[in-house]
Amino acid sequence: MCGRYAASRRPEDLAGIFEIEMGVPPARAEPSAWGRGPEEALAPDYNVAPTKEVYAVLDRPVKDADDQRPVRQLRRLKWGLVPSWAKSPEGGARMINARAETVHEKPSYRRAFATRRCILPADGYYEWVTGKDERDLEVEGRKKRPRKQPYFVLPADGSVFAMAGLYEFWRDRTLPDDHPQAWWATCSVITTEAETTPLAVAPAEGPYSLSEIHPRMPLMLTPDRWDAWLDPSRTDTDDLRSQLDAPPPGLMRAYPVSTAVSNVRNNGPELMKEIAGPEAGTLF
Repeated sequence: MCGRYAASRRPEDLAGIFEIEMGVPPARAEPSAWGRGPEEALAPDYNVAPTKEVYAVLDRPVKDADDQRPVRQLRRLKWGLVPSWAKSPEGGARMINARAETVHEKPSYRRAFATRRCILPADGYYEWVTGKDERDLEVEGRKKRPRKQPYFVLPADGSVFAMAGLYEFWRDRTLPDDHPQAWWATCSVITTEAETTPLAVAPAEGPYSLSEIHPRMPLMLTPDRWDAWLDPSRTDTDDLRSQLDAPPPGLMRAYPVSTAVSNVRNNGPELMKEIAGPEAGTLF
């Protein structure tokens, strides 16, 4: 994880939550073009998948502005980080997650970790649990494809799920400077070990902790940590690693949802709707 999430809040709502000062450019805009006016808003997305455009909150100075202080901005980025030194963007779809334990040292992420951190706002994220019988078959090396039950994980109080992220710029050298796709702006979600403590609200039929769903989870930042995480003047690795601590336990809930979310072509608020229990064949 994180491999799929929901993001339905309107940009004006995000602007109020995160105290946004500047609007939304296209995902492949040249960095110097940021700040030249708002672009079309993204539609609510209840099944965000890798390579899609997503909203990101970041602090960044506005190029050529008299005041070079960092400005809180809401930007459209492509999910799947492409390092600036990459020869092509083809690997971006595989770089949707960066591990909190190694993000400071991995060549693909360490530069972004030092200077280009962001928050990826979400309603919550989806994670799949393999039923016990299917897990046993998997362990035995059987050919049967395991059936998996999706769960939706979100803050128990209904607040925004602020996922810690990184962003990067990549220049397509095969295109001229004025080409609209010459620049790519991409991002990645930082993940950490899943909580082993009880969920604030657990489903009637297990699991009772996030670690029982999956060993990893997106790193959620509570509001008191947003400013420090986004501050681009903080570049010391040891200082930044202290920002990777897991949130306090007991803030999350999880519940089963329809297996329709497993098909990325499905998209609608019904995907986040709680169902009575795991669907047939995917019980713990």
